[in-house]
Amino acid sequence: MNRFEFARPSSVADAVALLTGKHDETSVLAGGTDLLSLMKDFVVEPKRLVSLMGIEEMHGSAIGTGQRNPSAMAVGATMTLDWLLENRDVKAHWRAVWEAAAGVKSPQLRTMGTIGGELLQRPRCWYFRRGQGLCAELNGESLPAKGDNRYHAVLGNAGPAKFVNASSLAPALIACGATVTVVGPKGPRTIPVKDLYTTPKSAAERELTLAANEIVTSINLQGPPARKSATYEVRPRQGLDWPLVTASVALGFDGKTIQSAVVVLGHVAPTPWVADGAAKALIGHAFDEKLAHAAAAAAVAGATPLSKNAYKVELAQVAVRRALAAAAAT
Repeated sequence: MNRFEFARPSSVADAVALLTGKHDETSVLAGGTDLLSLMKDFVVEPKRLVSLMGIEEMHGSAIGTGQRNPSAMAVGATMTLDWLLENRDVKAHWRAVWEAAAGVKSPQLRTMGTIGGELLQRPRCWYFRRGQGLCAELNGESLPAKGDNRYHAVLGNAGPAKFVNASSLAPALIACGATVTVVGPKGPRTIPVKDLYTTPKSAAERELTLAANEIVTSINLQGPPARKSATYEVRPRQGLDWPLVTASVALGFDGKTIQSAVVVLGHVAPTPWVADGAAKALIGHAFDEKLAHAAAAAAVAGATPLSKNAYKVELAQVAVRRALAAAAAT
């Protein structure tokens, strides 16, 4: 690991001022479970780390409109995954988010990993982690397309980016309509969680939309909490690795009829994949097994698997069906 400066500001404004605005010069440090590994492997080499762990305003939560039935909750970005698992309101009203946090099996990652850091973790693509870049090209040819692509994208992979978004929380938060508060030199702004991500079209682009001098300060869970939600993950084993695919869904019912629906896939594309076709297949119908199969098929419409990952298309459909069944049953 290279030498670096370390700063521990006590306010968001001070933290933003310490960021130079260039990704390769300064980095934000939260729990450090991902960034420090990248630094040890020389994938990223910042000259300064700006720790967020001394900023009190980013550590805590606030509930809106009633303790027993909150319609909203703002959660500081440095709160841990363990905090999510222990919070009764999250479990009761944003079940998909709670289940996504529960899917992180490592006690160390849950204890140290922050919600903001989990959302902004870099891809787990082994080409990227070996220093070959997000698009992982050699002599103009894609290394994942020609090589080992077992865990790479089956959707949204028409361009040079073949990696998958690694966040467990992002699909669930997107399904539940969450936003994040981002603070930079021009002050705060609020954006949907899905707008944190983009698919790079060249090696010069990043997969995250944040500027180098912007910080995610809070995650804002939105109502209506009466909407039924669930997350279902498919893993290679009951271990500590990342899922093969996930599906997070949120359903609003009018009696037995689905009035609103959001279906989001994880670990299948360079960004969390919002399956609008699946939502359209669900709305206006009563839930049953036949409808779940139709929505699952619509969720993966247009998938273009690579040479070794076609299995993900079927697994994604399984995840959608089971997440829908779990949400409908609550």
